[in-house]
Amino acid sequence: MTRAPHILAVGGAHIDRRGQVSGAYIAAASNPGTMREDVGGGVFNALRTAVRRGASASLASLRGGDAAAETVARAIAAAGIEDLSAVFLDRTTPSYTAILDAEGELVVGFADMGLYDLAFPKQVRRAKLREAATTADALFLDANLPEAALQRLVPPAGGKPVFAIAISPAKAVRLKPVLDRLALLFMNRREAAALTGLEKNALAADLVAGLHAVGLKGGVVSAGDGPLIGFDAKGAFTIVPPAPRHVADVTGAGDALAGATVAAVLRGEALRQALCEGAAAALLAIESPHAVPDFTAADFAAALALVPEPQEMA
Repeated sequence: MTRAPHILAVGGAHIDRRGQVSGAYIAAASNPGTMREDVGGGVFNALRTAVRRGASASLASLRGGDAAAETVARAIAAAGIEDLSAVFLDRTTPSYTAILDAEGELVVGFADMGLYDLAFPKQVRRAKLREAATTADALFLDANLPEAALQRLVPPAGGKPVFAIAISPAKAVRLKPVLDRLALLFMNRREAAALTGLEKNALAADLVAGLHAVGLKGGVVSAGDGPLIGFDAKGAFTIVPPAPRHVADVTGAGDALAGATVAAVLRGEALRQALCEGAAAALLAIESPHAVPDFTAADFAAALALVPEPQEMA
């Protein structure tokens, strides 16, 4: 039996709160709705999907000494992921709060993640983490890591593959010093614009050229229900994501896309096929009330059948 590829992920694993407005959203007013709390984080969400698609994994994150930290630890264990995280008993566990409209679209997100900026640069030097990086088949990072931590973690070009998630336009720029060492960067159009200086609605070919110009060799650019853009050494292409059969919550769709794509790439799939699998996982995430969709092999196969063939870009 072929050994499952092992991923070492470093980045966000924290409390994820999602409030959804029941009716029409009214700015600067009290809006009736519901609030759900789960464990999320860009790289942790993606890693859980990668594990469901056949990878094995370890995760290094940071948490505080509160009850929320215990919740995060239980979620990592329940996902079957080795926990290499550091705990700071005198700190609060990071959290992310998203407010969604009645259709599940993001109104505003609020990140309370000071612990990541404070402690990650020193924590990435730990001997246990360096050893884990040596034995892993790939590294998977997110831009919740500050720039100093990213520069210490990402190996020189030509080493094992490093995948990354841009997280937000404000945090994506932290990746600039290591862009030329990434195998793939997952981002949306606003994050791509922050990296390139282009407009978020720039032509796909211009975005790809701009990302190449800042050193990126491979990447995936999402645009909500608009076409996905993928590019690597073999060229650039687009995939039109399938329309969801119903929308439950868009939170986590990009993370699911990244996790399933990375798992497929590490199994040896070309990026074009791998991104089709990512699009299928994103569809399942949109149709799920949870940030990380729970699906069977049959569910995944049915979603993948809805993804159209990639179209090469001129």
